[in-house]
Parts: sequence; C-alpha cells; structure tokens
Amino acid sequence: MHHTVLNAKLHRARVTHSELEYEGSCAIDGSLLEAAGIHEYEQIQIYNVTNGERFTTYAIRAENGSGIISVNGAAAHKASPGDIVIICSYVGLSRQELASFKPTLVYVDENNRIVRIRNAIPLQMASNE
Repeated sequence: MHHTVLNAKLHRARVTHSELEYEGSCAIDGSLLEAAGIHEYEQIQIYNVTNGERFTTYAIRAENGSGIISVNGAAAHKASPGDIVIICSYVGLSRQELASFKPTLVYVDENNRIVRIRNAIPLQMASNE
C-alpha cells in the first residue's frame, strides 16, 4: 500500500507575476525550489490563501534569488500579484518509507526570502495556521 503525503511546502509565498498569455505552469525562484527539493516540471498544488482558490500545475525554474513566484497560463485566473499562496508537492511512500519520512517545509517572508526550514509543523503553529 502507498500513502500520498506532503513532500515539500513553500509556505505563504507572495505571487509576484500573473501571466495569462504564457504557456502554463508556475515559475518559482530556483533557490526556493532547491531549498524545498521541488524539481522543475514536477506537479505542484497551489493553495491561494488570499482568495481560496486551489489548483494543480507544474513548477518551472526562475532565476535564483529573484523572489519570483509567477502563476502562468490558465492558472493566472486563480492568482494575482500580491496574493499569498502555499505551494506543495506530494510523494507516494510505502508504509516502511513513511515511518522515517520527514517533509521539507520552507517558510518565506513577504519578499519570498527564506526565513526558516523545518521538517515538522510545531504544535503551537498548527493551531495558528
């Protein structure tokens, strides 16, 4: 049996661009992709905290250190510059793998700069998020 679990999360990133005429995907600062362990072209889920939209797309790499989070193509209807989003990737694990697995949780500031990286949600944060 496989369990689908959170693999990585970019928490409360700010959308910097919304490009309707682009082919598709979500461009993400390469430094953030590396920190989270999200691969280019990997499927991601985006949860828009600002407007409640939830959608699936794939990640593409933006310039390292740019702070870019650009929602492109049809998904541009679901996010606008300034929106706060949570970007997640998931992985399927066996029961044995699940026993020792820890996700990568990357927390960013209002400029999409990393402020901390964790492998678990602290109990006091769980009630506030």
